[in-house]
Amino acid sequence: MKRLTENKIILISRTSRLEELVARFNTLGQAKFYVEHLGADFSDYEVEHQNYKKALHETETQLRTLGRVQILDRAFLTNFVFGADDTIVVLGQDGLVANTLKYLQEQPVIAVNPDPVRWDGILLPFEVKDVSMVVADVFARRRTLREISMARAELNNGQILYGVNDLFIGPKSHISARYQISIGPKTERQSSSGIIVSTGLGSTGWLKSILAGARGIGSALGRPFEANTLKDFRWESDYLYYTVREPFPSKSSEATLVFGKITGKAPLRLISQMPENGVIFSDGIESDFLEFNSGTQALITLAEKKGYLVI
Repeated sequence: MKRLTENKIILISRTSRLEELVARFNTLGQAKFYVEHLGADFSDYEVEHQNYKKALHETETQLRTLGRVQILDRAFLTNFVFGADDTIVVLGQDGLVANTLKYLQEQPVIAVNPDPVRWDGILLPFEVKDVSMVVADVFARRRTLREISMARAELNNGQILYGVNDLFIGPKSHISARYQISIGPKTERQSSSGIIVSTGLGSTGWLKSILAGARGIGSALGRPFEANTLKDFRWESDYLYYTVREPFPSKSSEATLVFGKITGKAPLRLISQMPENGVIFSDGIESDFLEFNSGTQALITLAEKKGYLVI
């Protein structure tokens, strides 16, 4: 097949829910029996799978007329080395876009919605039918890029983890996290179920749900509040917000530094006091984590690199 250029295109894909079920139960029949035995509709898994595979085939076919294509499953993102001039096309839900962005070095991402009827796609401005046009425009530098700020966690042993939506710092299981927290000149010891650090992009995700819960509790107690401080929290904002989940005040732990802004002048500093099972992970990917156990120090800041989404 003759192609337009020799540019390298990395097409990021993911396994479907159906494939994950088959991997778990070994056969399609056993997966179907399990789901239907619980009273769920297995046909929904099949339709979603068929739609995604069709979209993947159509996307790959278009891309192969434009350049050299390599398909990369999400499971291999953590160890893949992207080239500086690679063009990245992501076919999946919003979460796959976020998971991809944090492993890049500012290469632009073309995010494609494989199933617009099923997925809203806040981060998915394009459909499969748009792929050829958009990629050609990116090759010719005719497309606008939207900047996305990230969070960065750096440990005192040199390990670094980036977050596009958010970082979680806390226990691996349902136990209390113990740590020392410092923001600006204030420091205190805390016991909680963990800390969420959110970017502007992630403000409509985990942070939104935390604030919704706080708003509901406040309203029930007759003390309603509105999170007006977040009205200008944008994808490209040069600050982050941190939220402490379920802080527990006691003789040995305080609960005053529970919500606030992280800026260049006021980074968040944490010292773990957990003997084991302390972790830091980002964007909901628990398998890609940093250990955060006793004595480990973490510096949480705005990342020095940005993500770029083609629009």
